[in-house]
Parts: sequence; structure tokens; C-alpha cells
Amino acid sequence: MRIRPDHERVVITGMGAITPLGLNVEDSWQGMVDGRPGVDYITGFDASHFPTTFAGEVRNFDPEQYMPRKEARRIARVTQFSIAASVQAMADAGLERFEEEGAQNGLAQRSGALLGTSYGGFSAAEYAIRDYHERGLSKVNPFALAASLPNMVTSHVCIRFNIQGYTNTICAACASGAQAIGEAAEVIRRSNIDLMLAGGLEAMITEVVLAGFSAMRAISNRNEDPAGASRPFDAERDGFVIGEGSAIFVLERLPHARQRGAHIYAEVLGCGVSADTYHIAQPDPQGKYAQLAMKRALEDAGVTLEEVDYINAHGTATPLGDAAETIAIKRLFGERAYEIPISSTKSMIGHAFGGAGAIEALACIQTIRTGIIHPTINYHTPDSACDLDYVPNEARQSEVRIALSNSFGLGGQNACLVLGRFEG
Repeated sequence: MRIRPDHERVVITGMGAITPLGLNVEDSWQGMVDGRPGVDYITGFDASHFPTTFAGEVRNFDPEQYMPRKEARRIARVTQFSIAASVQAMADAGLERFEEEGAQNGLAQRSGALLGTSYGGFSAAEYAIRDYHERGLSKVNPFALAASLPNMVTSHVCIRFNIQGYTNTICAACASGAQAIGEAAEVIRRSNIDLMLAGGLEAMITEVVLAGFSAMRAISNRNEDPAGASRPFDAERDGFVIGEGSAIFVLERLPHARQRGAHIYAEVLGCGVSADTYHIAQPDPQGKYAQLAMKRALEDAGVTLEEVDYINAHGTATPLGDAAETIAIKRLFGERAYEIPISSTKSMIGHAFGGAGAIEALACIQTIRTGIIHPTINYHTPDSACDLDYVPNEARQSEVRIALSNSFGLGGQNACLVLGRFEG
């Protein structure tokens, strides 16, 4: 593994999470290790007339733990997630007083935020349209249009913490969260920014979204068994499960983290992206450009194929997608592909789209820290097209120094992260 000069090394010093398995990092990770399904029948609206009636919902989330009620009502659920996970991450990094101290010591102008989302505040727009048609103009939320903009997930985080140095939002479908983390590390490496909030988030369990994916016949309709519906790499998989959630991290330039005595969880070693140029919804069946994204990520990290200890798969449980990802991994790693443990976080929480890559990066970091690989649950029937080691149904103890995390999105947008144990 290549070691970059210290001023180019980017480390993770804080983590926050809101997921279907828990409302913080600890509970979310324990749910992954336990192989606990976070998928159940939808409670946010009456889904009984849809072909699919379940999803990976975040339950019992109270935004008022993180913001005043008035503010919570003005912003979309996805932005509530972004603020909550960011508050957790900043507190975890020992930056609870960042708003005041950052302005005093100049760090506010040397800090930034870069978050990824597919749909942003789509729910706010959907509800405004419904209110207009059903109740009239006077009942439309005057903040709905602003709340629906994808960049608001990042804008509100910057406002909350008085972050002044850099802001951006990645909209790359299912690759958004992973690419946001990779790009945030590059912002630190190429500029005078020392600290970034980075991650991904989504909250798109709505009637229109459920209707759209039902019409595409892209999602599972295993209504008799919601907990068992997300079956990545299993021969009986019948589509993905819609999920939601967020994971956000504090990224810092290594000398800055050392200077303030921050605890370091892991290091962002590299990122690679590519475009399938094949189809808006189907992956390239030969996995050529998924392979290219993985290859570029490892090259960026200076990591050899032999050094990869674990792969967190995109693993959505679609018939075409899982087979294509398996092919891509075998194309890149050759026979060694059969030796690398691979697991899919989506087997437990469904597909959180823009939040997926970030939540899966959290899984990789925790695997590196704990030496525990979470399982791919609901794996019961092997598929000859998916014949690798998917860590079926039970967690596994294994030393992991370097993890590769795959995120392959609609439109053929691919992003892969390489995360590693911090070697001081």
C-alpha cells in the first residue's frame, strides 16, 4: 500500500448515522452484526393498494431532538436526517462547539460540507402537489419548493455549523454517498480546507416513489415476508427493497487531526468512478465499468489486489445487478475473488440510494475497527451466477485492514471507495 505524504492523508474522526437498524452508529452497527432485518410493512402511509407494501423505514426518529419544531416543519425529512447525523458526527469528533470556536479560530473558513443524495427533498414537493390539488393553494407549505432542492441537505448543515469554506452536493443516484466521501477527501487534498463533513442520505419512501418503482417492476413484492424480501445474490431474489437513512462523517487532514488530538477511526485511501454508458436502469451485464471503477479506486489508493481484505458489495438483490457485480469482481480479482469475503448491507436495510454508499462505508469502517464482517442475510439458495463468498446469514470474525466499498447507480454511475486501518 502506498503511503501518501501526511498533508495529503485524510482520516475519519467522527461518525453519525440514522438507519432502519438504529438512530445512531452503535445501534446501527449492532443490528448489522446481529443480522437483524430492518425491513417491515410501511407505516408512513397506507400502502395496502400497492404491489409492494414494505420498505426499510427509519422508525421512531424524532427530529426535535436535533432542531426546534418550527425548523423541522420547514425542511424535508431527508434534511432532518442530514442535520441529525451531522450533529452526531461533530459531537463524536469532539467538535460540539464548532459554531462558536470555528468562527473564533478561523476553522469555519477552512471547513466544508459535501453530501450525496439521489432525490433530495422529493417528499416535500410530492406533499406540496398533493396539498395543492386536494386542499388548495392556501394549504401549500411556503417552504416546500426550497425544501425539495437536493442542495438543501448540505445547505442546512452548513448553516447549522457555520461552515463557510466549501459546500457542494453530489447527485449521482445510488453512487451519491460514496462519491461524496471520495470527493470530500479530494477537496481536502487539493485545497486549504482542513475539515469536511461528508456522507450520504435519502428519505424517499413515498407513494409516488413506490408507484414508480412498482411500475418499473424493480422492487421485491414478497409481501408475505418483508423481513426476508431483500435477498442479495440469492437465486430467488426478486428485486430490491426501498430503504432510507443517512451516515455522515468528519473527514480531516491528518496533521490537523493530530494537532487537536482527535481520535482516528480509519483513513480514506482512494476513490474511483466510471460510467457504464449502457442503459439508464440496467447495469452492463459484463461488469466492465464496475470493474473499471474498482480498479481506479485501488490505483488511487495505491492498494494491490492482494491487499484487499473485504468487499462491501452494492448487492441490491436485483437479478441482473448482483450477477453483473459478481462478474465485475471476478474480472478484476481473478481467482482471488473466491478468497475475499463479500457482504451486502442492503440485505438488512434495503436500498437507501444516496444514503446507501455512506451507510456501507460505515459498515466498512466498523469492520476495520472491530474485525467483524456483518453477514448477507436471507441467503438461502445459491445461484450459479453468483458463486463468491457472500458471508451468508452469520457474522464472521476476520482481520480487515483494507476494505473496498461498491456503489453502482441508475444511469450507470459507479463509485468505489477504499477505506483502510489508520497506520500512524
